[in-house]
Amino acid sequence: MLSIIVAAGWPIWPLLACSVLALALVIERFVSLKTVRVLPPKLLDEAITVSHAAIPGPDVVTKLEQNSALGQVLASGFRALNANPRCTEDDLRAAMEAAGRTVAHQLERWLPALATIASAAPLLGLLGTVIGMIEIFGSQSPASGAAGSGNPAQLAHGISIALYNTAFGLIVAIPTLIFWRYFRTRVDEYLLNLELAGERFARHLNALRR
Repeated sequence: MLSIIVAAGWPIWPLLACSVLALALVIERFVSLKTVRVLPPKLLDEAITVSHAAIPGPDVVTKLEQNSALGQVLASGFRALNANPRCTEDDLRAAMEAAGRTVAHQLERWLPALATIASAAPLLGLLGTVIGMIEIFGSQSPASGAAGSGNPAQLAHGISIALYNTAFGLIVAIPTLIFWRYFRTRVDEYLLNLELAGERFARHLNALRR
């Protein structure tokens, strides 16, 4: 494998960097997008139960905020009421929507980078192949000036080496694209559930103000 990488030339090194970066981003997203860190199943019901009698104090709200992405959205509603118990329904919803946008940005973090790698890797592979072919055909020029004196075996070997760049570009791009699509779908599902949970919680907080 190392001999192939060395023979493929310098264009393959950016692809190796992309593969390492993509692997790191995939692992990071798998850890960050765990359900327990984004949308704990019982958190909404627990927050509603705790706040039936009164709005929790700052310490409880801070713990809720640090719990998960959903906790950040719910905590923003508590903070709005703690700051101004007479705040309007529109102000309450605006505070929760602002928190929701922050959470959405956090969930979508690094996804554009994965998409960029998936798009750029085949192009980098093709660039490596073109550069390799240029070098190969340049090296086949007869030193004496006589036509046909190039080595066909060397030419065939050089072409196969050059094509490793294209193959490696696809090897990097295809899994990255699959993971990007998977994470994109997962984030969209989380955002929908967060929106529904936020709407239910906003109705609960409005009922408490009455």
